[in-house]
Amino acid sequence: MGEQSSGSSNKSGKADKKEKAPVKPPVAESRTALVRRARRINRELAEVYPYAHPELDFENPFQLLVATVLSAQTTDLRVNQTTPALFAKYPTPEDLAAANPEEVEEILRPCGFFRAKTKSVIGLSKALVAEFGGEVPGKLEDLVKLPGVGRKTAFVVLGNAFGRPGITVDTHFQRLVRRWRWTEETDPDKIEAAVGALFPKSDWTDLSHHVIWHGRRICHARKPACGACPIAPLCPAYGEGETDPEKAKKLLKYEKGGFPGQRLKPPQAYLDAGGRPAPPLGAG
Repeated sequence: MGEQSSGSSNKSGKADKKEKAPVKPPVAESRTALVRRARRINRELAEVYPYAHPELDFENPFQLLVATVLSAQTTDLRVNQTTPALFAKYPTPEDLAAANPEEVEEILRPCGFFRAKTKSVIGLSKALVAEFGGEVPGKLEDLVKLPGVGRKTAFVVLGNAFGRPGITVDTHFQRLVRRWRWTEETDPDKIEAAVGALFPKSDWTDLSHHVIWHGRRICHARKPACGACPIAPLCPAYGEGETDPEKAKKLLKYEKGGFPGQRLKPPQAYLDAGGRPAPPLGAG
């Protein structure tokens, strides 16, 4: 867990307690051991992030679908700051399908790649109206037919709007499961299959939240906060980041670092745990 003490020796010959690094899992790990370790990591993260949730603001499946498409190559925070204006003007697939692209582009400009994203959200809205009666379908094979919607987006919608298990393989998820040696795959579909095989299907959606939250808050891409990591004893990559507990604490983000989260309207459980809502676009 990263609790350390000084590693110096005193003159009386009695050695002070040395900094105790976590015991790394063996390189040659059996399948059974891997499954046990992976599931234990998920249990530990569930205790650290009991309030984990999708970090996109949404009130219905359509809003979640659009927000997830917009989240490509930008932060959920920026999407959350942008979508209130979008959904106020175009609350339904029918409204967005009939929208003037230039007006939508202006609203989506803060999200980056706003022209391509405008084309996608208007296109998927037209497809929803034409093929699904203006309703977001609850099946993977239907969702991936929509413009701009791949498996990752589909599983976000299925898991969080319809309660159907799915694994969301975003950049955080890919990075962490390889650091933890759950898989050596690099293709998102193969990662999804490999990790999915380690857990009961019923765990998939919450597992995705736990891993992604950990990647955003502690196990960062460039400088992981190893010294503040609750699963350090289970991590083969311990030591790749800052191991000093005090220095590691300064690397923590969002509620773990005392900063606002990404949602303007987070769930009550998040607020009860000390999390703060993000500010609206242009505030502060």
